Amino acid sequence: YEIWQVLGWPFETSVAMARMVFSAFFEKLPELRIITHHCGGMIPYFSGRAETLWAQLGSRTADENYEDVLKRMAKKPIEYFRMFYGDTVLGGSASALRCGLDFFGADRVVFASDCPFDPEGGPMFIREGIRSVEDLKLSEADKRKIYFGNAVKLLGMKAPAEKRKPAKKKK
Repeated sequence: YEIWQVLGWPFETSVAMARMVFSAFFEKLPELRIITHHCGGMIPYFSGRAETLWAQLGSRTADENYEDVLKRMAKKPIEYFRMFYGDTVLGGSASALRCGLDFFGADRVVFASDCPFDPEGGPMFIREGIRSVEDLKLSEADKRKIYFGNAVKLLGMKAPAEKRKPAKKKK
């Protein structure tokens, strides 16, 4: 049933993020930027649950003492998860993208295609990704961030010059 790909991949992304957060990864490397696939996997959708339960870390676990984990963290666990970036590869689901944008913010989401892993070998996911961004009726500024601005900033590149309309000639 390809459960490994449909559910396992976003789950594993979420687990990898959690391992980085709870290992104090961002305390050691605060300037490192990481883009997560599928807009952060399950984390944005379960952020309310995660925030509540991780605030009680260790209270339901008899075999480990997790108090020191929270003590060495300068922020709440959920705030470290917001330090990741998410990509737009969500099978064209505007509602899933909205969830990711609500969690990460438009400054931390980048357009991606998952090319060539769609039935058409690439064009479908690009087309559906664009459609999902457009369906959200975001501001032009937020769309520019998602489509290229955030990636340009992450990669330390210069943004392309804005295309200007030719000035109208005076009569």
